[in-house]
Amino acid sequence: MAMNDSRKMLDVGNILADTPAQLPEELTTALLQNDKVQIQRIVSRGHASREGEWYDQAQDEWVILLRGKAVLEFAGQTALTTLVEGDYLLIPAHCRHRVHWTDPDIDSIWLAVHF
Repeated sequence: MAMNDSRKMLDVGNILADTPAQLPEELTTALLQNDKVQIQRIVSRGHASREGEWYDQAQDEWVILLRGKAVLEFAGQTALTTLVEGDYLLIPAHCRHRVHWTDPDIDSIWLAVHF
C-alpha cells in the first residue's frame, strides 16, 4: 500500500484548530473513547464551574493545559492551583475539584485523559 493510501485511512486532526468564534459554554469534544480510556479536548474562554459545583469523578484524570491560563480549586485545600501553557497534573479518582477561573480573553485548550 502506498504511503498516500495509508494516510487517507488515518483520522488526522489538530487539537488547536476549529475553535468557535462564539463560545457561550465550555466546549468538550471526545477525541477517543473505549472501555478503559477517554481522551477529550476542552476549550474554555472565561468559563468556570458554577459556585458550589464540584467534579467528583470515578476515574483518574490526567490533564494538560496546551494553551491559555486557568485556576483550579481542590476541596480541602485553601491554596488555588494556577496552570499556564504546558502545565499538567494527575487528578486522582474522587478528588473533588472545580475550575475556579479561565482567561476570558484567550482560549484555554485542555487535553484531558480519563482512565
